[in-house]
Amino acid sequence: MDKKNLKKWLLTLVLALVCIMIIYPFIWMLVSSLKPLGELSEFPPKLFSENMSLDNYKVVLFEQDPSFMTYLGNSTVVTVISVIGTLLTSSIAGYAFAKLDFKYRDQLFVLYLATMMIPFQVLMVPQFILFKYLGIFNTRWALILPRLFSPLSTFLMRQFFVQIPDSVIEAGRIDGAGEFKIFWKLILPLAKPALATVTILNFVWRWNDYEAPLIFVTKPELYTLTVGLTNFIDEAGFAQDHLILAGATVALIPMILVFILCQKYIIGGLTSGSVK
Repeated sequence: MDKKNLKKWLLTLVLALVCIMIIYPFIWMLVSSLKPLGELSEFPPKLFSENMSLDNYKVVLFEQDPSFMTYLGNSTVVTVISVIGTLLTSSIAGYAFAKLDFKYRDQLFVLYLATMMIPFQVLMVPQFILFKYLGIFNTRWALILPRLFSPLSTFLMRQFFVQIPDSVIEAGRIDGAGEFKIFWKLILPLAKPALATVTILNFVWRWNDYEAPLIFVTKPELYTLTVGLTNFIDEAGFAQDHLILAGATVALIPMILVFILCQKYIIGGLTSGSVK
């Protein structure tokens, strides 16, 4: 084996070991969530067991009050609507900042990005007062409306649209297409990689959001999965570790599925999208 191939095999081995180290805790969590409580404290620990079953998930999802299905439904509704809204607003705003010429465009873009410097902790009290005034406190809308807009997502979409040649837009205008039709039919189909990136980032942020649901929602039946899981951990303690692991796995699986569904578009790139 020559020196080049040896380096390649060594690099592959190192990367494989790193991947195993990263993935193993998740595998342990998944397998342990299928075990009865007594086997979690065995020493030496065993990865697999003959008594593995889905009973822990049955208890977590259907036998709690409120059940994790309620938390899961709340998180799904809030996250899906927020992500869809963010995709619409960030793509439209990104296109306007990238391809439309209007007065103070660049200054408004910089001002919009500057809002990212304001931490959520500064906005909590004003938002709380506003939601109470509007009558949406203790509703899902208090979690959805503020998250329909994302300066970072707009920045990502704008930077992607800048790379698209203006000739594509000019060709659409020559054919008689309006600005919205150009955006919807010509530009947006090319933006699948950027849209996938924005989808993954915002899904993870919204799905894992803990502070906003904790502050703006007080009814247990409106809790999202993060708040519901935390409350369950506080109440259960170490006496129900098997159920806690099952709940944590339920919270993790949707993020993995979204990443798997969107990664092919990220890998695709602008060129392959334009050829299609």
